[in-house]
Amino acid sequence: MEHVRKAFDAFAQEYDRQREYVIPDMQQFYYTAVWAADSPRLPPKILDIGAGTGLLSAFLLQKYPDGAITLMDFSEQMLNVARQRFTDRNNITYVVSDYTGPLPDGPYDIVCSALSIHHLGPDQKRQLFSKIFHSLTPGGMFVNADQADGETRYFRERYLTYWNEFLRAGRLGEQEREKILTRRDQLDKNKKLSLQLAWLSDAGFSDVDIVYKNRTFIVTVAVKRTG
Repeated sequence: MEHVRKAFDAFAQEYDRQREYVIPDMQQFYYTAVWAADSPRLPPKILDIGAGTGLLSAFLLQKYPDGAITLMDFSEQMLNVARQRFTDRNNITYVVSDYTGPLPDGPYDIVCSALSIHHLGPDQKRQLFSKIFHSLTPGGMFVNADQADGETRYFRERYLTYWNEFLRAGRLGEQEREKILTRRDQLDKNKKLSLQLAWLSDAGFSDVDIVYKNRTFIVTVAVKRTG
């Protein structure tokens, strides 16, 4: 994962400015993730893994202004941008660490992530889902706003065509667009949504569903039940 960290360190300052030109229907994508994040208790204790610049956490704080949020990311530069975003907040904790290792001590009511876990290989994804399950309180949930591969080659190619057309139609310069495409080709390890849902169930989650899907971009929710 070291090459991924270096890539994100390099473009940390550009990340938020580019988002709406990289993610189709970005507002609905994040809105659905926040809507889905339902806590078993208030104020919630939240862990945002692969938190980056804190964009998802910023939206969650609008819903849970008194929530205690831990932002975890292995890019110091990305978390520095988050620190600037939350400079007046005293309910934010920052952890510079790779989530392929141990997660911060919980338990948490909500574990969330946005556009990060797709950088992991299959075995790492499965291991992470299991760690998240064990870090949650009973009734807690995992909300993952991320990317997924098409179920067949046909859909994979159609989704890529749709995304490429969106990138070309936006306001990114040619050099910016080429850098994004290069990072996508080198760093993304998208897997089928059906596999990811099965891995969540295998990890112990009982309520697992898709609450948003726009071709490659998806939001899944998994709830940890008791009994």
